[in-house]
Amino acid sequence: MTTDRKKLLRLNRRAPGNDGCIDLLDCFLGFPSCDHPNSPLIPDRSETATAREGRKGIPAAAVEEGAMMGRQARKWMVLMATVWIQAFTGTNFDFSAYSSDLKAAMGISQVQLNYLATASDLGKALGWSSGLALLYLPLPFVLLLAAAVGFGAYGAQWLLITHRISLPYFPVFLLCLLAGCSICWFNTVCFVLCVRNFPVNRSLALSLTTSFNGVSASLYTLVVNAVGGSCSVYLLLNATLPLLVSTIALLPIVRQPPAHLLLLAPADSARHDSYIFLLLNILAFVTGLYLLFLNSISSVSSTARLLLAGAVLLLLLPLCVPGVICARDWARRTLFSSSLFSFIGVEDHELQKQLVQSSEDDIDDGVNNGDAFSVNDGNDDCSHGENGRRSCWWWWRCWCWDRLAALGDEHTATRLVSRIDFWLYYVSYFCGATVGLVYSNNLGQIAQSMGRESQTTMLVTVYSSCSFFGRLVSAAPDFLRGKINFARTGWLAVAVVPMPLAFFLLAEVGDTHALLAGTALIALSSGFIFAAAVSITSELFGPNSLGVNHNILITNIPLGSLLYGLLAALIYDANGKSMVPLVLGDGMVLCMGRKCYAKTFLWWACITLVGLASSLALYLRTRAIYVQPARMPAAEEGAQSETLD
Repeated sequence: MTTDRKKLLRLNRRAPGNDGCIDLLDCFLGFPSCDHPNSPLIPDRSETATAREGRKGIPAAAVEEGAMMGRQARKWMVLMATVWIQAFTGTNFDFSAYSSDLKAAMGISQVQLNYLATASDLGKALGWSSGLALLYLPLPFVLLLAAAVGFGAYGAQWLLITHRISLPYFPVFLLCLLAGCSICWFNTVCFVLCVRNFPVNRSLALSLTTSFNGVSASLYTLVVNAVGGSCSVYLLLNATLPLLVSTIALLPIVRQPPAHLLLLAPADSARHDSYIFLLLNILAFVTGLYLLFLNSISSVSSTARLLLAGAVLLLLLPLCVPGVICARDWARRTLFSSSLFSFIGVEDHELQKQLVQSSEDDIDDGVNNGDAFSVNDGNDDCSHGENGRRSCWWWWRCWCWDRLAALGDEHTATRLVSRIDFWLYYVSYFCGATVGLVYSNNLGQIAQSMGRESQTTMLVTVYSSCSFFGRLVSAAPDFLRGKINFARTGWLAVAVVPMPLAFFLLAEVGDTHALLAGTALIALSSGFIFAAAVSITSELFGPNSLGVNHNILITNIPLGSLLYGLLAALIYDANGKSMVPLVLGDGMVLCMGRKCYAKTFLWWACITLVGLASSLALYLRTRAIYVQPARMPAAEEGAQSETLD
């Protein structure tokens, strides 16, 4: 155990008179413990652990473990707050639910409507500003600022669509831009909270919280059905609910434990946290099934209210999981220490605990120092010199030149954009998940052109729920680590495969079942990519630069939204104008029939094939740097067993 670690432990011990029950309460509620060195409850450093134990009758180990559990519980409260923020801030997924009403209220064409959808995605191009804001402003202030911007942007659009105000086209374009920017700020705040509070299991935390961003449209649909409102209510909810949830989430966020004290976690905390994440993912899966299958019967207001209450209960239920597990561990450790270690003496137990802890810390420092893992083991194709494939200059140029050397290596923005691997990553995202997002923006017009306008809400729910499942499945590489050694970039390539298949299906078959199946496949694929991309960005280009680097990556979203959406709008208007009776007098063009989007689906299918090829190239270039982390748990266990022997 290092000197700094011992110093932190001494500073963090409880005051006399604390009987350990407070730690159990902290574990359930996540209230702050006396962690700060200036706290008046911290005892005099000159007072030894043995003297305090004699006065209290409680082993010092139990006191220290209770303090640690209090901090651990508060990080789970922060995670639950992040889940709620993500669940109610995915407001870009319900655009297709009110886009037709917005188009009619403004009297604009399909191309102009596409520009508004592009403006919402263009706000993500300004997402890097949230990373800069977090460098100079407190995180709670950035969260409230994002909520305030979203409230103003969506609130003004609601006033417009309900004919309470009248605005020209350009101010509405700016409002959509601000709304998209607020979503990106919410996401950045959530990413930073996960990275700060879960430095070891951050990929699990990111995939879990990001997945709930996909259920926003389903939750909003339940609320709209519960109040019996029109499609304009979506905009009102987009304005108010994120502000309300962000205000409630401030309490656990401002009480989050300091980052340096999270390093005092027990040796088995990573495995313990993985167990909790598994239970939370199971609860999330149940929540997704609930919203997917029961949302279809929520057309009646009374039924929708009951289903909404059940959905809120399911969102509250994860709060109990960390509390119950921490309480169980607290009771087990306290009873165990008081019954067994009273025979061997507290000082011997302390010595044994320090020896085991120090050995595990040394192993962690040696294997996982700075989250960077080198791959100079000579097991890849680029390390064999002239005797291997490197003898072919074109092979070396494609797969070996300027290749990443380690996971977790921090990249500045300048270094990031000079990397070949980043641009392969950029193209795979641009020609993959972004196409799925543009499809969701056009879902209202697609349903209308196929004569299924009444099923738009159901299609939005299917896309939202399946996007949620795709995001949730992105945690599979972390749970399968050690069993299936497959690079996360390889999982990214696998996730792109269903997308071209879905678009070819939509282009060839135009019935309801094909529309539902295609929507589900596209949502699953794009949802997986959206969630996995956060972890991939952190692994390939450094966790500390995630806030800026990931926002640079998603600048492809507004670009793709403009190009792919414009392609769809031009084909739509061209087909609509050929149908003279359906050209309206106010400039609106209404296209009916499967051919309105058939050619668009073929174009999108070919584009996603390019994304698949790019993701495969990224996997081939980065698979070697994932080898050593995949072997790390086995090496860890072997080293630990040798130390204990």
